[in-house]
Amino acid sequence: MVTAEIALALPSLVLVTAIALWGVAVASAQLTCTDAARTGARAAARGESLTAVRELVVKSVPPHATVTVHRDAATVQVDVSAPVRPPAATGLPALTVHAHVAAATEPGAADDDT
Repeated sequence: MVTAEIALALPSLVLVTAIALWGVAVASAQLTCTDAARTGARAAARGESLTAVRELVVKSVPPHATVTVHRDAATVQVDVSAPVRPPAATGLPALTVHAHVAAATEPGAADDDT
């Protein structure tokens, strides 16, 4: 009798554990994207070229992430989006995490938009 109960409970326990671990992966991806966007915004606000800023951010984000950097005379905006796939056994759709950071542009930094 106990064997049958374990056979019924074990798949549920595995599924709940997989979903919990996926939640940790989603939180980790969100933190990674936010940190990368913050680093990129600081670099762009200091006046580094937008190409260098994109490369800096892309090195820090999860695979298949998209990075957008925009700078004008007053602000710098960095957007990062990354998909997070769930474990295959759960049947859940992929989630996309987003991070948006804006920073004030330092004087003279908007002059070099290469």
